[in-house]
Amino acid sequence: MGDLTAAADIDSRLEGHRVELTGYCYRMLGSAFEAEDAVQDTLVRAWRNFDKFEGRSSLRSWLYRIATNVCLDMLNAGKKRARPVDLTGPTPLAQAALNPLPENTWLEPMPDGRILPTVADPAEAAVARESVRLAFVAALQHLPPKQRVVLILREVLAWKAGEVAELLDTSVASVNSALQRARATLSEREGLVPDSANPLDEEQRKLLERYVAAFEGYDMAALTALLHEDAVMTMPPFDLWLQGHEDITGFMLSMGGGCAGSRLVAAEANGSPAFAHYKPNPDGPGFVPWAVQVIDISEGAITGVHCFLDTPRWFPLFGLPDHLDADAT
Repeated sequence: MGDLTAAADIDSRLEGHRVELTGYCYRMLGSAFEAEDAVQDTLVRAWRNFDKFEGRSSLRSWLYRIATNVCLDMLNAGKKRARPVDLTGPTPLAQAALNPLPENTWLEPMPDGRILPTVADPAEAAVARESVRLAFVAALQHLPPKQRVVLILREVLAWKAGEVAELLDTSVASVNSALQRARATLSEREGLVPDSANPLDEEQRKLLERYVAAFEGYDMAALTALLHEDAVMTMPPFDLWLQGHEDITGFMLSMGGGCAGSRLVAAEANGSPAFAHYKPNPDGPGFVPWAVQVIDISEGAITGVHCFLDTPRWFPLFGLPDHLDADAT
């Protein structure tokens, strides 16, 4: 009985770190499923080697060391994930074509509940949310893996330089140099930064309510009024992306016309507002999954609508139903 109690205690202690480790691995890898695999591998390694954990560092630091090694091994192939906007320029509507690229090309969305641990400090919570935004995670992919480690641990998780140096078996000077280079790379890639209010303020809530009404009503004039003039729409796994409300609404009325009459269900992804998009079922009543939309808001307007279309992967991950009844509201 004592062994079982001890094993349960170890399990509980390790599981207590799952969400924050998943957030760390997600920032490192840019993939929801690879992050969860990396954390599972981390916890299995920790379990098997728990008798070797001598308490010279905290359990948390030890787990981050294991998780870092797992992620660095996974990144050795040099593959980095991207958004459509990172790969090509915008496509004019007249030239729009839907060319899918392999799944491992794309930065993936992630439900907030899997990567954002509950914290009491509003400032700490805001940093955590900003650091899982699609744009920030995409920018991280441009850093060499060890610079990625340093920047996440120092800037996001507020580790001291000495703690990072110990984890990476390197010097404080090397950590500081890597951080400086990482900051310089990220500063070159900064674009329009989404607002980070959480919870959403009244103006943002009303903007999203108007967006839902315009989208579900397929009212392009109302939608245009909500979109920033440089708003973008992306649709992984397709490399196509559109910029500007004319091309976005033009696409929705042409190639995207099958989405008329859709329903949006609120969700949370990447520290941002999100919606599960269900379109009318072509084979019967009700609505079927079409996309997870992650929404960027800045300066009182919608600046990005990122539609992740691989619903057999995303809807189970987000715990979303695979059908809505015809009377769904």
